[in-house]
Amino acid sequence: MISVQDITVRFGDKLVLDRFSLNIPDSGLTALSGPSGCGKTTLLRVLAGLQGVEGGTVHVPPNPVILFQEDRLLPWRTVGEHISDVLPRDRRGEVARWLALAELEGEENSYPAALSGGMGRRLALARALALGGGLLLLDEPFTGVDAPRAGRMLARIRELGVPVLLSSHEREVVDLCDRVIALDGPPLSVHSI
Repeated sequence: MISVQDITVRFGDKLVLDRFSLNIPDSGLTALSGPSGCGKTTLLRVLAGLQGVEGGTVHVPPNPVILFQEDRLLPWRTVGEHISDVLPRDRRGEVARWLALAELEGEENSYPAALSGGMGRRLALARALALGGGLLLLDEPFTGVDAPRAGRMLARIRELGVPVLLSSHEREVVDLCDRVIALDGPPLSVHSI
């Protein structure tokens, strides 16, 4: 079970999470849906261990991996290098697998400047997925990606067998998830499940 219990996060005088609690099954695809600025990204950062909390407890599977809203691509690295550089030496042969998952075959030698916005997003997602880990935390993973392609990629992500928690504003993406948690805020609150 992925669980946060009675956690509080504030930035200055802004209360983003106020004794917030949530339990999520540690399998399948779970979507976090809610308005911009409600606290979804902060929750994902807490689950990734990147954001401290005031009190409460956080339980997640080992080695969570987060995909940030920003692509964070390095302009001097090729598409292939973005993947190979995160893989252990004995898994470097998997580059083609991750590029295929993101439908980026044939782009191995391209640099980020040559990619469209959607292609850059898919590369960032492929890089995060290649890292592995016990939980995938995906913050707006399909921004700029057309709905049919996002659907195909989400099906491939499901096949990885790792629990996925993603935030998305795209209804087509949310509808393909196993469960949707509707959120409001700030401070973040569960609107309905």
